[in-house]
Amino acid sequence: MTLLVLLIVYDASARYLFSSGSTALQELEWHFFDVVILLSISYALKHNAHVRVDIFYEKFSLKIQTLINIIATLFFILPLSFLIVYIGIGFVELSFVQNEVSSNPGGLTHRWIVKSLMPLSFAFVALQGLSKLSKEFKKWRAL
Repeated sequence: MTLLVLLIVYDASARYLFSSGSTALQELEWHFFDVVILLSISYALKHNAHVRVDIFYEKFSLKIQTLINIIATLFFILPLSFLIVYIGIGFVELSFVQNEVSSNPGGLTHRWIVKSLMPLSFAFVALQGLSKLSKEFKKWRAL
């Protein structure tokens, strides 16, 4: 995050104070933002800080909440994660083989690097989902 903030401050200062900018720097800002978002998904899942409709959930008993967590992990988190990893690997491979670069003049090269974060981050989500599933099963059995 610190690098992202420093990069944005530098880029904005250069653009508005000195009328000079860089397409590569602007794209690098987006790439850093991608890193932050994609690698934060599994962290949010671990700390139960993900988006959920709590209108009904918080009124349920702990046993029902735990059952909902198990079902959500089994039928939503894990399948979606595995699907994104499966599709994402081909997506990254194609980008690598084609030596994909930015379509903007002066943009960044090696697009496959940032694209590889997608399957990597969802592999982390799947691992976190498996960990969460194990803990929720133990909790459910104890209730």
